[in-house]
Parts: sequence; structure tokens; C-alpha cells
Amino acid sequence: MKKSTIWIIAIVMGFSFLGLLYLQLSYIEEMVKMKKEQFDESVNRSLYQASRNLEMNETLRYLEKDVNETERRAIREDSIMVDGIGGTIKHSHQFAVASNDGTVYSSFQLKTFEMKPSQVPKAMILHKDKTSLADATKTMQEIVRQRYVYQKALLDEVVYNILYTASDKPLKERVNFRMLDHDIRNELQNNGINIPYHFTVSTTDGREVYRCPEYEEKGREYTYSQVLFRNDPQSKMGIVRIHFPEMNSYIFSSVRFMIPSIIFTVVLLITFLFTIVVIFRQKRYTEIKNDFINNMTHELKTPIASISLAAQMMNDDSVPKSEQMTKHLGTVIADESKRLRFLVEKVLQMSMFDKKSVVFKKKELDLNETVETIAQSFNLRVEHTGGKIYTEIEAVDSAIFVDEVHFQNAITNLMDNAVKYRKQDEPLDIYIRTWNDQGRLYLSIRDTGQGIKKENVKKIFDKFYRVHTGNKHDVKGFGLGLAYVKKVIDLHQGEIKCESEYGQGTQFTISLPVLDIEKMRD
Repeated sequence: MKKSTIWIIAIVMGFSFLGLLYLQLSYIEEMVKMKKEQFDESVNRSLYQASRNLEMNETLRYLEKDVNETERRAIREDSIMVDGIGGTIKHSHQFAVASNDGTVYSSFQLKTFEMKPSQVPKAMILHKDKTSLADATKTMQEIVRQRYVYQKALLDEVVYNILYTASDKPLKERVNFRMLDHDIRNELQNNGINIPYHFTVSTTDGREVYRCPEYEEKGREYTYSQVLFRNDPQSKMGIVRIHFPEMNSYIFSSVRFMIPSIIFTVVLLITFLFTIVVIFRQKRYTEIKNDFINNMTHELKTPIASISLAAQMMNDDSVPKSEQMTKHLGTVIADESKRLRFLVEKVLQMSMFDKKSVVFKKKELDLNETVETIAQSFNLRVEHTGGKIYTEIEAVDSAIFVDEVHFQNAITNLMDNAVKYRKQDEPLDIYIRTWNDQGRLYLSIRDTGQGIKKENVKKIFDKFYRVHTGNKHDVKGFGLGLAYVKKVIDLHQGEIKCESEYGQGTQFTISLPVLDIEKMRD
């Protein structure tokens, strides 16, 4: 599949996942907003009803108190009169309601007449029976009307007392805080809210007169308030403030069912991105391996061709076989065989590292001596370019515990790269330095070669990777040298880093743990 096709699929799928995630988050945001609005409305409605209940309870208390007191002050006068001629008995009941200063609010008089049956003629009795029901009805209506007037007078006095005496009391005496708490809780439950709350009662100027015992500051960002006694003068009003410590949990519970879908969407998005990365990585590895196979075929083909040609000449009877010719052909076969074996061993070494089947035979070495030995072996090759190897041996604690063969091969690979990637027709200088710093041993190899571009520096330790040199194919290799070096250094608990400037040269710095000889002896 083409790289552009993979990118198109990745972009389309990526935007699809992001769009789905955005829609889910937007839906959750709208649900939270709606739940918050419903909650606000329910709380405000509950507080309003609780404040109404508070005012009604206060009115009821004053009503019961004032009615009892007024009835005790009510004036009642009863009188009975007998008409001697007709034998009629007149009952008179006089009621009046007055204040402490003697002001009469209301009064009425109830009169009843009673005649002795023995003194009433039969004709009159018959006539009276017909009219007694209507008279009785009128009498009862009058009694109810007068009783209404009487009770209204009582209510007028209650209202008068409430208006002119109740609001003069301090707020803490007017409010039954336990009853207010009970009303708020009941109203909240009636509106579907059953979570803990804390409340305070204060005056309009901010003086707090009550705070619930379990009050906490947590959750005060969600505070609701309601005016108490809203029809009183402003200075006599009160304010109840309520907040919910578990408000966030309550809101979150309404959208909790959406969390798994978001998690699954994020997991799918991450899995998709990981899959795309793996696809590109595998595609890059495939290209690198294809380059490696082509390069390896070309590298192996050269020594095989040389050996085949030498063997053909030795077997060709038409070619004179002098001792010098035979010796030369034998040398060619030996050198090419050695080169072929070296190439195969390189591939086998990396295969062993990948399978983790390599076994190190570690022993104590002196880094300073190892570096000087390797530098001497490269002197001729470097001097052949017109350059020189400079060594600065500054390490005091230079003992290391490494596998001699693999470690020397790693240093040799770095030196060999410095020679192979030199500037053409220019002298090559190599600077080797050892030193100690903060309990570790350092080795640096710096050359004045052609250098590496910045975008390639971070890839040079990848297996099979080779820096592109355009149409130039003068440097042979499989791209395994630096990967092998890094593996060896890592397996010896060391670190290696590369610093390079294109056109100026490259420096490799190796850090290794210092061998504690005294500890080894103990």
C-alpha cells in the first residue's frame, strides 16, 4: 500500500474518532448544564417555599396567641327580661372586643324571646308552628353573621400586632432554626434533591445570626440565597444561604453512565494511532530490510566473484601456473574468504543480540591500554590519509569489567567509521580522550571527517540504517556497525551519544561504570 493512501486513511479515521469524542463531550456538557439548571430551579423553589412556611408559622403563632388573649379580654353581658302581661321571656347577650386602652373593635347583641306555651292560645300556636322554622333560620343566620364580625375583629388585631410588634423582634427570636432546617429538607426532598447541605442565616447587612453545626466551607461556589420576611422593612429582613458540599458528585452522577463510552472511544483512538504508528514503522523496517538485502547481496557478490574467478584460473589449463601466480591466487582466495566470513559474522552477531543468546566473557581490562592498542593498529590507515591520531589519556581510574572481544570490536567499529567516512582528498585527524567524572569513566572519539546531518544523527544507532550519500556508493556496509556498538555498550551498563556537525566532523562519547577493584577483591 502506498504511503499516501495510508496517510489518507489515517487522517479520515482520526478526524472521525475526534468528531465522535467531541460529540460525546458536548453531549455531556449539555447534560451537566441542564442538570445544573434543574438543580438551581429546584433549590430556589424549595427555599422560597421554606421562607413562606416560616412566615406562615410565625403568623399562626401570633394568631393562636392573640386570639386567646383577645377572648380573655372580650366583654360579655347577659340579661333576662320577663313581660308580665304576655309571659314572654327576653334573653339578651351583649358581646364586645376591646384593646388594652379601651378601644372597642367590634360588638354585637343577640336577643331571643320565649313564650310560655300554657299562656299561648291554640290558634296562635298553630300560626306560630308555621312561622317558627323561618324565624329560626333567620336567627341562625344572624348568629353566624355576628360571629363572623367577632372573629374578623380578632384577626384584625392579630394583623395589627404582627405588623407593629413582630418585626421589632431580633431575627434570631423570630426564626425557629430547627423548624427552618426541617422545612428546607422537606422541600428539597419534595423537589427530588436528597443530598447534604449546609446553611446560614444572616441579616441584610451581613451579620450572621445562625450557622448549622456541621457547616463546611467546601462547595461554597454553589451557594443559593433567599430573603426571609420579604414584606418587612429592609433592615428587618433576613437572608438564608445554603450550599451543597457534594454538589459536584450529584451533578457527576447524572452523566456517569457516559464515562465508559468516552473511555472506550479514547481507547479506540489510542489503539488506532498505535496501529498507524506500527504500520509506518513496519513499512520503514520493510524498506530498510529490502535495502539491507540488496546491499548484502552486493557485498557478498564481490568476494564470491573474486573467489570464483581465482578458482577458475587455477583450474584453467590454458593459464600458465607459475609459483608467483599460484601464490597470488591463493592470497586472493584467502583475503576474499576472510572478508566474506567477516560480513557473515556481522550479521550473525546482531542475530545473536536479537535472540538474547549472546554470552559475555567479562574480565578486567584497562581502558587506557585498550585505547592505545587500538589507536596503534589504525595509525597506518590514518597516516595514509595525511592525518594523525591524537590521544589524551587523562583517566586515573581506568579499570573496566567487560567482554574483551565485543568491547574491542565496538571501539574498532567507531575508528573504522571515522576512516571510512572521511573527507575525500583531505587529511583525517582523530582525537581520542579518556577521563573520569562523577564516579564514571568516559571515552570520546572525535574525527574531522564529513560529519552527519542533524536529522540523521538520531537514527544512526538503528539497525540496518545507513546515512544516504546520494549516488556515491564508495562506502561498503550493512548498517549494522553502530547498532552493534550501542548493543555492546548498553549491555555493559554504559551509555553512548553522538554529536556531529555536517562538514566538520563527528564525536562519539562513551560512559562506563568504573570497576571498584577493592570491592572485587573483597
